[in-house]
Amino acid sequence: MIGVSIIGITGYTGEELLKILSKHPNVKITGLYGRCLAEKRHLSYVYPHFGFLDLQIEPLNVQKIADSSDVVFLALPHTVAFGIIPHLMEAGIRIIDLSADFRLKNPEIYEKWYEVKHTAREYISKAVYGLPELNASEIKKASLIANPGCYPTTAILGCAPAIKNGFVDLKGIIIDSKSGVSGSGRSGWQKYFTNEHPNFRAYKIAGRHRHIPEIEQELSILSGEDITISFTPHIIPVERGLLSTIYVNLKKRDATTPVILKEYREFYRSSQFVKILDEDVIPGIRSVINTNYCEISMKIDERTNRLVIVSVIDNLVKGASGQAVQNMNIMFDLPETTGLVYV
Repeated sequence: MIGVSIIGITGYTGEELLKILSKHPNVKITGLYGRCLAEKRHLSYVYPHFGFLDLQIEPLNVQKIADSSDVVFLALPHTVAFGIIPHLMEAGIRIIDLSADFRLKNPEIYEKWYEVKHTAREYISKAVYGLPELNASEIKKASLIANPGCYPTTAILGCAPAIKNGFVDLKGIIIDSKSGVSGSGRSGWQKYFTNEHPNFRAYKIAGRHRHIPEIEQELSILSGEDITISFTPHIIPVERGLLSTIYVNLKKRDATTPVILKEYREFYRSSQFVKILDEDVIPGIRSVINTNYCEISMKIDERTNRLVIVSVIDNLVKGASGQAVQNMNIMFDLPETTGLVYV
């Protein structure tokens, strides 16, 4: 059995991790930790619906975590992992970090976009970007996984085959994304439903969202050239789910939707959790809620010579905790679907 600890159990992603890992056949949960707790509390005190699990939530204790765990999930706010990861790495514990702290390969870019100093720079080069459909071989050997963000997951999976196969213009990529309110965390969820519901709005427009450099970094790696995108996120009046509509200009006017669909299916032929839908089937978030799947469809707009791609996920599963467990499965040589078929 794999000994697993979760640090940051009281957030959305921590709760989702517990939901998945408590049913995982190869996992023993050895520790649940709340960063701000001063003393132990039974799990049922925070989550009554997990009362069937006789587990305690404990104050953070890095040494205890290192002594009892094979892998640690960090479900923490940005920058908090800086003081934790060095101790866990030195103890030989494998880490899956759900924050953005080690996703960006250039610390100066991280500091620009997150407006904080990166105090664990020496570990950036050790981190593998945890998008299994693109980096499975590196994930398998990694000691530190930087779990992708939810918006980047839809954007990168949606764009990757088109960019890798070279049939789109790398300039003028537009990504228009809508997320359920859980994407902003518990405090954002409470604020929204207290003050706004059922509002639907854009936010951080005109290149201000922190996921932009993450998307650009990974698409640039795929293409071998620097890519600049236009990205606009929106909040929609649902709890969970994320849909991105992506617009890319085609290089040739004789391209057809069936040909591009064939390329996408070939690109993802070995991917357990990416579904390429038929030409006339447009996915919605309802079909992926509480699953680890990403559904993708596309169609050429012949009038504008533009490929329109729609990519959908559950932002808390494939966009966060489910993808983290998928990464764990790869790291420990388990089938990627283990514990994730029904979440």
